[in-house]
Amino acid sequence: MKVSFAVFYVCLQGCAMAFSASPHNVVRNTALCMASTLSDADTKVVDSSTKEDGESLSKLHSGEMKGNLQMREKMEKMLREAQLSITNAIEEIDGGAKFREDSWVRDTGGGGHSRVLADGKVWEKAGVNLSVVHGTMPVSALRAATERGVNRGEGDQVPFFACGLSCVMHPRNPHCPTMHFNYRYFETDSGENWWFGGGTDLTPSYIDEEDLKHFHGTYKEVCDRHDPEYYRKFKKWADDYFLIEHRGERRGMGGIFFDDLNDRDPEEIFEFCKDAVNHVVPAYGPIIQKHKNDSFTEAEKQWQQLRRGRYVEFNLVYDRGTIFGLKTGGRIESILMSLPETARWEYNHIPEPGTPEAEFLDAARNPRDWV
Repeated sequence: MKVSFAVFYVCLQGCAMAFSASPHNVVRNTALCMASTLSDADTKVVDSSTKEDGESLSKLHSGEMKGNLQMREKMEKMLREAQLSITNAIEEIDGGAKFREDSWVRDTGGGGHSRVLADGKVWEKAGVNLSVVHGTMPVSALRAATERGVNRGEGDQVPFFACGLSCVMHPRNPHCPTMHFNYRYFETDSGENWWFGGGTDLTPSYIDEEDLKHFHGTYKEVCDRHDPEYYRKFKKWADDYFLIEHRGERRGMGGIFFDDLNDRDPEEIFEFCKDAVNHVVPAYGPIIQKHKNDSFTEAEKQWQQLRRGRYVEFNLVYDRGTIFGLKTGGRIESILMSLPETARWEYNHIPEPGTPEAEFLDAARNPRDWV
């Protein structure tokens, strides 16, 4: 199956509501497509083997495109290198399945590379996806893509450029956490406005303090190399962003999250993003290596399914990437890619006090400092 996916922000973050009936309150999504904000008519899958990897997607159909062209190409090159190194490392840890790559081009500007691993020994589903797109978008999409105020008329079309690398990985074992990251660069109005965004976060089903100290400690070290205030600020931003408001709990145990970052020289922020994306594997890989062969009970698997249900709720109701995709007429099957293959809902499920499940829920409701 060929994959066509697009725009940076909704890559694997975005989802759309599409449920099917299945036994035991389990919802299945078997679509193996990347999240998209573009309809299939806008994109064309190309043979990866015939496309030069060094060819810049930033330049495809660019015409008289204005903006920070050097930063656009630099960000694309850095993220492509990160995509390849991360997927190579994940294949080695999985020890079974391989990533399949599809490349696509967008008639109105840009393209991307999507890499998908399915039915692995460790991961049920994993995707790491690069998109570089440019053109125009409606004001409603811009409002969904940024926290900054947007002072424009509803009928305006906004010139934009977006480059990003996004990922979600859903392991089989309930003692192995799900991981998500997204790093992106955005311009509007021919580069007059620009910003970076991104972050890496962890969604386990059980609390392992050693794991969380390692994950958060890795990103604190990354942050501290660039600004001593970054970790404190971005850790709180993640805790706030990943709140499932109707539940009063977070999707997982957080990490770092930032958006609209343009308060200093873009080269400095670029170096921070590069450092952060290149520490995805050091932060996440050892945790999976530690737990991938752990034994687990059926009750622990069911708890993982319930927590995946919370993951689905957040993505469908609150994630800005989802809203961005829906407002730009995204391909629904592609947007669904970020969801786990299975999830579970039970009426008024409350863990027994003193259990590991109750401890996790307390940490989800009351964010902790891990380092």
